[in-house]
Amino acid sequence: MFSSASRAGFRLSRAATGTVVRRMAMSTLNSGSNGAKQAKTRTPRLRTLKRIVVGTALGGLTYTSWLMYRNRNPESQLPFDPSKKTLVLLGTGWGSTTVLKNLDTENFNVVVVSPRNYFLFTPLLPSCTVGTIENRSIMEPVRLLMRHKTREVKFYEAECTDIDASKKELTIERRIDSDGNEVKLGEGETTKINYDYLIVGVGGTVNTFGTPGVEQHACFLKEMGDARKIRRRLMDSIESASFDDITDAERDRLLHMVVVGGGPTGIEYAGELHDFLVDDLTQWYPELADRVRITLVEALPNVLPAFDKKLIDYTQSTFKENKITILTRTMVKEVKDKSFTVQNPDGSRSEIPYGLLVWATGIKSQPVVNKIREQFAAAQTNGRGLLVDEYLRVKGAKDVWALGDCAISGYAPLAQVAAQQGKWLSRHLNRLASENAQNPEADLHAMIEEKSRPFKYSSQGSLAYIGSEKAIADLPFFNRNITAGGIATFWFWKSAYLSELFSLRNSTLVASDWVKRFFFGRDISRE
Repeated sequence: MFSSASRAGFRLSRAATGTVVRRMAMSTLNSGSNGAKQAKTRTPRLRTLKRIVVGTALGGLTYTSWLMYRNRNPESQLPFDPSKKTLVLLGTGWGSTTVLKNLDTENFNVVVVSPRNYFLFTPLLPSCTVGTIENRSIMEPVRLLMRHKTREVKFYEAECTDIDASKKELTIERRIDSDGNEVKLGEGETTKINYDYLIVGVGGTVNTFGTPGVEQHACFLKEMGDARKIRRRLMDSIESASFDDITDAERDRLLHMVVVGGGPTGIEYAGELHDFLVDDLTQWYPELADRVRITLVEALPNVLPAFDKKLIDYTQSTFKENKITILTRTMVKEVKDKSFTVQNPDGSRSEIPYGLLVWATGIKSQPVVNKIREQFAAAQTNGRGLLVDEYLRVKGAKDVWALGDCAISGYAPLAQVAAQQGKWLSRHLNRLASENAQNPEADLHAMIEEKSRPFKYSSQGSLAYIGSEKAIADLPFFNRNITAGGIATFWFWKSAYLSELFSLRNSTLVASDWVKRFFFGRDISRE
């Protein structure tokens, strides 16, 4: 039997234990209540975030669907108005197409003359030479832009061959026959059209610097036809090298790919060619891949002279890793069918065999530009193009503007220069035409100086792809430049070019080409 003291101690212990249990239970209930409150607090936040994401996605899908519908279903247009002045655009390059895209056609009767009926996104042209991007992905039909303008725009697929400034008359020649074949200059159908205002944006043509044999044996890289030719010639050389009955020397010649010109175009083509070799030729032509050589020839002391020295060194080191030979201070003196002659830095000459030679050097003026210069010889004293003032007006000419590569404005012949010039000119023409809508005889050519600020180019920086999924960037930032190179810059290069493409259609096609290449590789078939 327990003593009375023991029984009292037991009761106290049981009471204390009960108190502890009750406190623990209350604590558990309280913590559960607090957890429920926190869950209730978190749940509305997650729901809000989910609604924002879903709403953004639906909004983006709706906007994209509307853009697609609008592109496929243009509205009706106003007809030509005899009371409006006729503005003729020569060319469908960066400058002219930017003018067409931004010009308010309600104020003018617009006529476009160009031997090609599309705009070409030239920064991605090297990617087309090896099948990284399909040709039509970077071609924007001009009629898609024309059809969405307020007033009807007339288009002539022809080349302007002559100009009579006194009569304000252009002679244009259609150089495509009824079977779709190109005919020689002077053998096509000619037509004459008149203008009130003329904007010349015909760009330039490849400058061979008088080097013998270049036009006959080299491939250029300026138009889509050039990219097709390079692709065919490349596959011809590779397939020919796979024959067993040729000598090792002949096989090495066929597999030697040469790029002349160390500017962005030449560098990017060499990079694309290297990627094609590493990613595709090693898979489908394993017996030839190790014998392919790539050589880049540059007459200046280094490649990419417009870029920062650190980026030049980075590019050269990357090319060295990729086994691309760079010959600087080396001038091409002659190009033959199977070899080319160079002048080495020490003055000696060497003959180098090749299978494919791509000429990616400077530019010179088009024939129609020379025709215009001849009519204003007193003011047009530079043989490289049309001299323009700070308002892009052709010196010595009345009612004529020039922009892009055909104009000598003090800026480098770059796509972004031409695009900015096109935006500037179209903006001021729109404003002046609207302000003088009641005065159809107003002289906009003279008024643009009185009521506009001069054109001033603002550099957006320079980008270049150098192969192996690496790119370089030289970008302005306030009063200094930011330089970068590597894989992260490569993705920036991709996103920048996607955003610069002229339409949602082009952006979608280019992005899908990149995805296709990643999963399936490049197409190695010969057209």
